Amino acid sequence: MDLKDQLKNLFPEHVSETAEKQDTKSDIWLQDDPIICKYEKRKGKPITILEGYTGATEDFKLLAKSLKQKLSVGGSFKDDKIIIQGDYRDQIMTILKDKGFNVKRVGG
Repeated sequence: MDLKDQLKNLFPEHVSETAEKQDTKSDIWLQDDPIICKYEKRKGKPITILEGYTGATEDFKLLAKSLKQKLSVGGSFKDDKIIIQGDYRDQIMTILKDKGFNVKRVGG
């Protein structure tokens, strides 16, 4: 007896609803202006900086968290900028384009 059968026994009058599939697009507010993705070296170590997001800071923090998890790297969110440790410009740009953002690459 699996969990669904146990729930049916406990609540026989409950009608189960089919779970609707959500779109692959994120619930983060998308903007018209592109997000700027640039590369710098600080203290001899490479970093990738994302800036130019005009939405809520909470959405930008969620975006930073998801990027860090997908890339399995460290980083931070400071002064309305996402700082990712390492040079991941190409991968970040493909992730953001898949989510529906416009991304502009700045620098070499």
